[in-house]
Amino acid sequence: MDNPVLAEVLRGEVVESRHRGAAIVVDADGGVVLSLGDVARPVFPRSAVKALQALPLFESGAADRYGLSEPEIALAVASHSGEPAHAEASLSMLRKAGRDAGCLECGAHWPMNEAAARAMAKEGREPSALNNNCSGKHAGFVCLACGLDEDPAGYVKAGHAVQQAVRGALEDVTGAAHLAERSGIDGCSIPTYAVPLQAMALGFARFGTGHGFGPERARAAARIRKAVAAHPFMVAGTGRFDTRAMDLLGARAFIKTGAEGVYCGSLPELGYGIALKCDDGAGRAAEVVMAALIARFLPLDEAQGAAFAPLRESVLTNWNGIEVGRVRVARI
Repeated sequence: MDNPVLAEVLRGEVVESRHRGAAIVVDADGGVVLSLGDVARPVFPRSAVKALQALPLFESGAADRYGLSEPEIALAVASHSGEPAHAEASLSMLRKAGRDAGCLECGAHWPMNEAAARAMAKEGREPSALNNNCSGKHAGFVCLACGLDEDPAGYVKAGHAVQQAVRGALEDVTGAAHLAERSGIDGCSIPTYAVPLQAMALGFARFGTGHGFGPERARAAARIRKAVAAHPFMVAGTGRFDTRAMDLLGARAFIKTGAEGVYCGSLPELGYGIALKCDDGAGRAAEVVMAALIARFLPLDEAQGAAFAPLRESVLTNWNGIEVGRVRVARI
């Protein structure tokens, strides 16, 4: 089936581009609240499921064994911008487990935040794995390995105890088999598994409510949500959509971007989970679609609605700062 147009890009008042995709909202029993497009087709969730991948860190007791702080917990589920606070927290997590940045197997790249990257370049410094947007997740994996009394080396491999625990948690929470024949290697080198959007949405409905979880898993999910609500900067960074949205909404919403136009989220007070994918991988489209879904279902007062409005329709400017168009949702 052809997926519907979810978002449009306007230049002036003329539609210049269109982004097709699929989106679904379900409750914690799996009841479908809204469904658009082919939500049964397996897609790679990429970084959108980092919160689910982090559950074993808490269920194993490793987070408590190493005394991870709330900002560090938030960083463990982040796709951060590589700003100083992010890199410092990643290193702090590693040191608490008696390790250092040399244990990270995510690779190095320049900070996604331009100001942070320019500052590093001006000082003549090269980026390290601590600046990688996934360094917090990987620091969490190292802590998990140490907490399990496993050698962290090779923790990115599918056969390592860390990735076995992560895969098990993903399967349990989403109810979907994570099959080797539908797997790939993520940008940070860990395995990623293609599963239906419907399963992802169910996983996040459960994550947001604890429904269907045992006591330990429910506590772990609540702890992650609490940390992220208190420290949304750690999940993304300066000016980033996830940080801006959760700074406005607090514990009322948990959202997480993934590469290639994927978004997942929870609306805990409603018991809803959300998953979406833009066919062309456009993050700009995925953001406004996620914002539209939140605004459709989550009651916002006048002040909240006004503050949230800029996230629902992204303004486009040229190099002179002149407004030339916008990205808007086409149907939700």
